[in-house]
Amino acid sequence: MRLDKVTGFLEDTLSLESFSNDPSMNGLQVEASGEVRKVALAVDACRESINRAARRDADLLIVHHGLFWNGRVPITGIMAARVKALLDKNISLYAAHLPLDCHPEIGNNARIANVLGIGETEHFGKYAGVDIGLCGKLPRPLKIEGLRRKLTRILDSPVQTFAFGPAVVRKLGIVSGGGASLTQAAAEAGCDALLTGETSHSSYHTARENGISLIFAGHYASETFGVKALGELMKEKLGLQTFFIDLPTGL
Repeated sequence: MRLDKVTGFLEDTLSLESFSNDPSMNGLQVEASGEVRKVALAVDACRESINRAARRDADLLIVHHGLFWNGRVPITGIMAARVKALLDKNISLYAAHLPLDCHPEIGNNARIANVLGIGETEHFGKYAGVDIGLCGKLPRPLKIEGLRRKLTRILDSPVQTFAFGPAVVRKLGIVSGGGASLTQAAAEAGCDALLTGETSHSSYHTARENGISLIFAGHYASETFGVKALGELMKEKLGLQTFFIDLPTGL
């Protein structure tokens, strides 16, 4: 399949035009092969994800965290090595940051809500001009420790808590990755707890004073859902071979 047809599908599916203020350069970041037969998906664009994509003969690597963010970046040092590795192996690189956090069906937050059995959700918490958080009621209330254990099983990753909220969690806010800055917004949305990825010193007192618990499931672990779901969708809709490259950072 032609690369431009694949990128067109991605742009339409992920509504890239709605995320113009995203600090990530969403979309095609490196163009190599004009044809796509096999697609690799990973959370991060790095030498190891590129190498693994090459070993399995991928023509396209889709990531949540791409190479290019705000500002102009010289193609030197490790950046040059990454771009060279892509071009040498004839692998194009596509990034989807906020579009893959926010998507109502295959987004990180939507998929986490789904695996927790949260049905009806509402949006909260603006970042880069869009509401990126989801919140909703758990199918049955859980004590904070019970919720921590459940998430540990689901994510296969260590989960930490700042248990400042009610002993029993009924309404949960979800912001994958580095979403602790939206603690105040989650409290104002009536959440008993906020589930996010990274721990945050600056949000400690905000959570404590608002009486809301923080649950930290790991930045990486909370952001594997979207790329996996996107791979399945591309397999179904485009008939492409897809595979996920798992490179956990422990963070």
